[in-house]
Amino acid sequence: MAGRITKSEDQLRPDPRFDDLLLSKFINCIMIRGQKATAMRIVYGALDLIQSRLDKEKIEGAPETAIELFRLAIDNVRPQVEVRSKRVGGANYQVPMQLNRRRQQSLTFRWVINAAREERGKPMAARLARELWDAARGEGKAMAVRMQTHKMAEANRAFAHFAR
Repeated sequence: MAGRITKSEDQLRPDPRFDDLLLSKFINCIMIRGQKATAMRIVYGALDLIQSRLDKEKIEGAPETAIELFRLAIDNVRPQVEVRSKRVGGANYQVPMQLNRRRQQSLTFRWVINAAREERGKPMAARLARELWDAARGEGKAMAVRMQTHKMAEANRAFAHFAR
Protein backbone atom coordinates (compact mmCIF):
# COMPACT_ATOMS: atom_id res chain seq x y z
CA MET A 1 0.00 0.00 0.00
CA ALA A 2 1.60 3.25 -1.15
CA GLY A 3 2.03 6.10 1.31
CA ARG A 4 1.48 3.93 4.36
CA ILE A 5 2.97 5.35 7.55
CA THR A 6 4.94 2.86 9.60
CA LYS A 7 5.07 2.90 13.36
CA SER A 8 8.81 3.16 13.68
CA GLU A 9 8.72 3.13 17.50
CA ASP A 10 6.93 -0.22 17.47
CA GLN A 11 9.37 -1.72 14.95
CA LEU A 12 12.55 -0.32 16.50
CA ARG A 13 14.64 -2.91 18.30
CA PRO A 14 17.28 -2.04 20.91
CA ASP A 15 20.89 -2.17 19.79
CA PRO A 16 22.68 -5.46 20.46
CA ARG A 17 25.56 -4.19 22.61
CA PHE A 18 23.91 -1.76 25.05
CA ASP A 19 20.25 -2.81 24.69
CA ASP A 20 19.32 0.86 24.23
CA LEU A 21 16.49 2.15 22.00
CA LEU A 22 17.89 5.71 21.78
CA LEU A 23 21.25 4.41 20.56
CA SER A 24 19.48 2.16 18.05
CA LYS A 25 17.62 5.15 16.62
CA PHE A 26 20.90 7.10 16.48
CA ILE A 27 22.56 4.25 14.56
CA ASN A 28 19.67 4.33 12.08
CA CYS A 29 20.19 8.06 11.61
CA ILE A 30 23.94 7.59 10.99
CA MET A 31 23.20 4.92 8.39
CA ILE A 32 23.64 5.83 4.73
CA ARG A 33 22.27 3.77 1.82
CA GLY A 34 21.11 0.94 4.10
CA GLN A 35 24.58 0.06 5.35
CA LYS A 36 23.65 -0.66 8.93
CA ALA A 37 26.78 -2.70 9.74
CA THR A 38 28.93 0.28 8.76
CA ALA A 39 26.80 2.62 10.87
CA MET A 40 27.06 0.28 13.85
CA ARG A 41 30.83 0.04 13.41
CA ILE A 42 31.08 3.86 13.39
CA VAL A 43 28.89 4.36 16.48
CA TYR A 44 30.42 1.52 18.49
CA GLY A 45 33.91 2.69 17.49
CA ALA A 46 33.05 6.17 18.75
CA LEU A 47 31.69 4.78 22.02
CA ASP A 48 34.83 2.63 22.45
CA LEU A 49 37.02 5.72 21.97
CA ILE A 50 34.91 7.60 24.52
CA GLN A 51 35.13 4.71 27.00
CA SER A 52 38.92 4.51 26.68
CA ARG A 53 39.18 8.26 27.23
CA LEU A 54 36.88 8.04 30.27
CA ASP A 55 39.00 5.21 31.72
CA LYS A 56 42.21 7.14 31.11
CA GLU A 57 41.19 10.60 32.35
CA LYS A 58 38.96 9.86 35.38
CA ILE A 59 37.27 13.28 35.50
CA GLU A 60 35.32 13.96 38.67
CA GLY A 61 31.60 14.38 38.05
CA ALA A 62 31.84 12.89 34.55
CA PRO A 63 29.80 9.86 33.49
CA GLU A 64 31.43 6.51 34.13
CA THR A 65 30.40 4.75 30.92
CA ALA A 66 30.28 5.76 27.28
CA ILE A 67 26.53 5.17 27.02
CA GLU A 68 25.92 7.55 29.95
CA LEU A 69 28.07 10.17 28.23
CA PHE A 70 26.12 9.59 25.00
CA ARG A 71 22.82 10.20 26.81
CA LEU A 72 24.24 13.30 28.54
CA ALA A 73 25.43 14.69 25.19
CA ILE A 74 22.04 14.10 23.58
CA ASP A 75 20.26 15.76 26.53
CA ASN A 76 22.61 18.77 26.36
CA VAL A 77 22.05 19.32 22.64
CA ARG A 78 18.25 18.78 22.77
CA PRO A 79 16.49 22.07 21.89
CA GLN A 80 13.36 23.31 23.66
CA VAL A 81 12.17 25.84 21.05
CA GLU A 82 12.72 26.67 17.40
CA VAL A 83 11.65 29.50 15.12
CA ARG A 84 9.29 28.88 12.23
CA SER A 85 8.42 31.31 9.50
CA LYS A 86 4.79 32.37 9.57
CA ARG A 87 3.05 34.68 7.11
CA VAL A 88 0.68 37.15 8.78
CA GLY A 89 -0.92 40.00 6.87
CA GLY A 90 1.60 40.06 4.04
CA ALA A 91 4.67 39.95 6.32
CA ASN A 92 6.77 36.97 7.32
CA TYR A 93 7.57 36.59 11.01
CA GLN A 94 10.00 34.24 12.71
CA VAL A 95 7.71 32.78 15.38
CA PRO A 96 9.22 30.82 18.29
CA MET A 97 7.44 27.52 18.91
CA GLN A 98 7.75 24.79 21.52
CA LEU A 99 8.98 21.44 20.21
CA ASN A 100 7.50 18.04 20.86
CA ARG A 101 9.71 15.17 22.00
CA ARG A 102 10.08 13.57 18.58
CA ARG A 103 11.10 16.83 16.89
CA GLN A 104 13.60 17.55 19.67
CA GLN A 105 15.20 14.15 19.16
CA SER A 106 15.38 14.42 15.38
CA LEU A 107 16.95 17.89 15.52
CA THR A 108 19.44 16.72 18.14
CA PHE A 109 20.52 13.72 16.07
CA ARG A 110 20.74 15.83 12.91
CA TRP A 111 22.89 18.50 14.55
CA VAL A 112 25.32 16.02 16.13
CA ILE A 113 25.68 13.95 12.96
CA ASN A 114 26.09 16.98 10.69
CA ALA A 115 28.71 18.47 13.02
CA ALA A 116 30.67 15.21 12.92
CA ARG A 117 30.33 14.88 9.13
CA GLU A 118 31.45 18.46 8.44
CA GLU A 119 34.81 17.92 10.07
CA ARG A 120 37.32 16.33 7.72
CA GLY A 121 40.59 14.44 7.98
CA LYS A 122 39.77 11.83 10.62
CA PRO A 123 37.75 8.62 10.63
CA MET A 124 34.03 9.15 11.24
CA ALA A 125 34.18 7.25 14.54
CA ALA A 126 36.82 9.66 15.88
CA ARG A 127 34.88 12.72 14.66
CA LEU A 128 31.66 11.42 16.22
CA ALA A 129 33.42 10.59 19.50
CA ARG A 130 34.85 14.10 19.68
CA GLU A 131 31.49 15.73 18.94
CA LEU A 132 29.72 13.62 21.59
CA TRP A 133 32.48 14.38 24.10
CA ASP A 134 32.23 18.11 23.39
CA ALA A 135 28.42 18.04 23.56
CA ALA A 136 28.54 16.32 26.94
CA ARG A 137 30.74 19.19 28.17
CA GLY A 138 28.42 21.81 26.63
CA GLU A 139 30.76 22.70 23.77
CA GLY A 140 31.12 21.85 20.09
CA LYS A 141 29.34 22.66 16.86
CA ALA A 142 26.06 20.94 17.77
CA MET A 143 25.84 22.96 20.98
CA ALA A 144 26.58 26.13 19.02
CA VAL A 145 23.67 25.39 16.69
CA ARG A 146 21.41 24.81 19.71
CA MET A 147 22.48 28.07 21.32
CA GLN A 148 21.94 29.95 18.05
CA THR A 149 18.43 28.48 17.73
CA HIS A 150 17.57 29.46 21.30
CA LYS A 151 18.94 32.99 20.74
CA MET A 152 16.79 33.38 17.62
CA ALA A 153 13.73 32.24 19.56
CA GLU A 154 14.51 34.65 22.39
CA ALA A 155 15.07 37.54 19.99
CA ASN A 156 11.72 36.89 18.30
CA ARG A 157 9.77 36.32 21.49
CA ALA A 158 7.62 39.36 20.66
CA PHE A 159 6.03 37.36 17.83
CA ALA A 160 5.11 34.39 20.02
CA HIS A 161 1.46 35.43 20.00
CA PHE A 162 1.31 34.42 16.29
CA ALA A 163 1.91 30.76 17.21
CA ARG A 164 -1.09 28.49 17.32
